[in-house]
Amino acid sequence: MSKNSASPSDFKIDNRKLRSTKQFLIPAKKESALSHQYDIYPTFKIDQQIYNGFESLAVWIAAQKTNITIDGYSGVYWDIFLDSLNAGFIKKGIHVNWVNINEALKPENVINEIIAPAMGGDDPLFGKIYEGDITDFFDAGKLSSLKPIEGSVNIIYGCGAALAGWETPVIYIDVPKNEIQFRSRANKITNLGDNQPADPKVQYKRFYFVEWPALNKHKKQLIPIIDVIVDEQRINEISWTTGQTLRDTLKTMAQNMFRARPWFEPGVWGGEWIKHHIKGLNNDVVNYAWSFELIAPENGIILQNGSEMLEVSLDTLFLYNTKAVLGKAAERFGDAFPIRFDFLDTYNGGNLSLQCHPTVAYTKANFGENFTQDETYYILDAEPGAEVYLGFQENINKQEFKAVLENSFKNNEPVEVGDYVQILPAKKHDLFLIPNGTVHCSGKNNMVLEISATPYIFTFKMYDWLRPDLSGNPRTLNIDRAFENLNFERKGKVVTDTLISRQTIIKQGDDWQIINLTTHPDHFYAVERIEFDTTIEEFTHNQCHVLSLVEGESITVTTNNMEQVINYAETFIIPADAISYTITNQGNSRAKVIKAFVKDECC
Repeated sequence: MSKNSASPSDFKIDNRKLRSTKQFLIPAKKESALSHQYDIYPTFKIDQQIYNGFESLAVWIAAQKTNITIDGYSGVYWDIFLDSLNAGFIKKGIHVNWVNINEALKPENVINEIIAPAMGGDDPLFGKIYEGDITDFFDAGKLSSLKPIEGSVNIIYGCGAALAGWETPVIYIDVPKNEIQFRSRANKITNLGDNQPADPKVQYKRFYFVEWPALNKHKKQLIPIIDVIVDEQRINEISWTTGQTLRDTLKTMAQNMFRARPWFEPGVWGGEWIKHHIKGLNNDVVNYAWSFELIAPENGIILQNGSEMLEVSLDTLFLYNTKAVLGKAAERFGDAFPIRFDFLDTYNGGNLSLQCHPTVAYTKANFGENFTQDETYYILDAEPGAEVYLGFQENINKQEFKAVLENSFKNNEPVEVGDYVQILPAKKHDLFLIPNGTVHCSGKNNMVLEISATPYIFTFKMYDWLRPDLSGNPRTLNIDRAFENLNFERKGKVVTDTLISRQTIIKQGDDWQIINLTTHPDHFYAVERIEFDTTIEEFTHNQCHVLSLVEGESITVTTNNMEQVINYAETFIIPADAISYTITNQGNSRAKVIKAFVKDECC
């Protein structure tokens, strides 16, 4: 190792403490999925080889007979990675001169000053999207001074290593966003440019508002020239494949159905539906509150060859070819995937916090996002008596309501929410409309499929039923922000007239029908439900479709002669470039598939 690198042998971590979560680490090999059962590790099958282990990667590097650049995302365990890779070189008798890109970073205090406007000051949750890029973190003079040594095998490594401009093959290390968060919660990683781990909530805010936007710009530039892509989440058992395999797969995927890899989290209001219906998860958790079915900035996609699996971030696909995926909507949304699907499980759990989401103008001005968190609640399942809180009572008094909430926060006193907010019955297949500014929350005993615009952290909680978080700490409320965004005209009869979706048949055949579920004018996406007994063909009309099987055992989805099976409650994506797709019912009862897509007038 060169003096430019901390010796990996000095970096010893108990492998059991590398991540703080009870969620299982994805295995290296795909096990056979249970028939008609939700698959927690959905894959996209490829013909090209996926390799395993550091020794095979060391063999590939040695065969290049040249210097190498190893770049990667934030959250990579660089020291462990290098130690393991170097062991492979030692076996071959190869000495490597390691050059750490971090030597070219600006001082920590300078970086903090640069990004300060994006960090939102003392706000515990919110900042503003950083408009710069990763080069802002580095000193140009120091970058130019990082040179390879003649006569040696030189490897420059670290997040942003390609900025050094070495003309070498490029290896890129990816790590899923859920694993980044698990590592952060274990206090084992730092933000780019930091010397010590920050509080996980502060780290996440910096990831979301600063690093992930900047690193995605950098990643987009590298995707066309990457020679090797590495899945590093199993730090002792990496998977990798060639950059050409990655690009070929992304091209194929952009024309065919695929699923994102979901991930699951407990929460203070979480329930038991997911535990009972989704197999393979660790049930040694207090509950499951969420399944992040499709939150594009944080999900991954898993490639499979034989039994070998390799995961890359889902946004890699959009960074490579957003036009093929989004079609006509790409002009408006660019690399940002617009639609989100996730589960909110309150079965035998509790109510969500009483909340609202910001207006478009407020979101742009305060958080730098180009669109806001307009939501709907699709009731996938519900117990008798289940309810949704939505909109205000006719006699709502804004000042009184705020005073009651503030008193509750200050004095820990309960609020009779029903005195101010309407409580509506909820049953399976209902759709409740939640445009920005609408007071709302799900009650207990619902399994909600939340169909929403993609922004996903801008929830202004007003009341949380006096609950602490899972660690026993008070949950953050944002009463003032909520009242800057609440629409007090959504009250009384306006709620039942405009915020409960009307469901009507718009097309039908001998054994099928398509139901339109009206959305609010503020929603840029439409929702339909496809109901059929045997087979139905659909066309994308140059729009991306996001779908979920909401009733039935399983279906087969065919795109361009590629068949893939979808089971109950699984979410899947049909890219615009698929042109058409056929859905075949594999069960004994009628299948129902919910579909969301960007409205043509919103493009």
